[in-house]
Amino acid sequence: MKHNSAHLGSQKHTSRVFRRRTAAGGATGVVFLAAALLLQQVPAFAATPVNLGTATSYSVLAGTTVTNTGPTTLQRDLGVSPGTTITGFPPGNSAGATHAADAVAQQAQSDVTIAYNNAAGQPLTTSVTGDLVGRTLTEGVYGSTSSLGLSGQLTLDGQGNPNSVFVFQAASTLITASASSIILTNSAQACNVFWQVGSSATLGTASSFKGTILALTSITVETGATVEGRALARNGQVSLDTNVFTSPSCATTTATATTTATATETAAATTSATTTPSPSPTATDTTTPRANETESTPSASAVPLADTGGLGRNKGTNIDTAVSPSNGGLAVFGAIAAALAVTTAIVFAVRPVAGRRRSSQE
Repeated sequence: MKHNSAHLGSQKHTSRVFRRRTAAGGATGVVFLAAALLLQQVPAFAATPVNLGTATSYSVLAGTTVTNTGPTTLQRDLGVSPGTTITGFPPGNSAGATHAADAVAQQAQSDVTIAYNNAAGQPLTTSVTGDLVGRTLTEGVYGSTSSLGLSGQLTLDGQGNPNSVFVFQAASTLITASASSIILTNSAQACNVFWQVGSSATLGTASSFKGTILALTSITVETGATVEGRALARNGQVSLDTNVFTSPSCATTTATATTTATATETAAATTSATTTPSPSPTATDTTTPRANETESTPSASAVPLADTGGLGRNKGTNIDTAVSPSNGGLAVFGAIAAALAVTTAIVFAVRPVAGRRRSSQE
């Protein structure tokens, strides 16, 4: 009997050790799984709208002079500061006000400087260089350590989000070729496209440009080029020649209603699919909430983010990009550490309960 008791005690001890090791291994697995899922869903760094302040009301604003040839039309204001010279209006026409070296133009130039620094300081989504022709880009911050050019067509895809923002950072020049064009698709809007240029920008003959140019030096808009946006030069001139500037006003439509409806429909479908039929033919349908009950609807954040293979908030991020210190990778590690801490706390909070259950069973 003593031998059997000792044998049973040994078995119980072995069983407890095995269960503890299994539980510890399971906890570790949960922690690593949580970390892997978090890394997959950390979004790429997204662009934020550049606040133009009082410069928002301008089609053209220069630092030294504005010159124009031909019947250029501006839908918004025209200004220069600290320079005083504006020539070629008429035959050019500005539908807005004209400000030359007055307090209004001075304030606008001050706001352009702030906006320029904001655009230049946003963390990269990805690096680009040279010619952007033939590319389709989703929202984000695209930076070049040298020049940017466009010899043909560039497509900016808003992916159904009218609030998607595109920021381009060129360390030196921006040059677009004759007849080049920027196409906006899937709710992308010119009001949310910004080009920060470290020296000067040139828009080619008969080209079609979208967005606001924030140039450190000068901007040249060649014959017949059209701009849905603004030409804002901090320190140099803006040269125009038979151009058309239209205002890049933003639509106010948002995707909130669609997201909420989708989440509600998903919750309803899940409730219907998981309801167990009552064995009694006269029982009431349990999927219909009673008058004193409220039905829980998951928040839009509970809906998984779709990976469409591009860049932006709605995609999974390349791990190299996510953890790069230059792209704010320390913030990502902080988020991962927080998630791991929460997961570990949950695991170790559950273990004592499991231990008490095992003890009662033994």
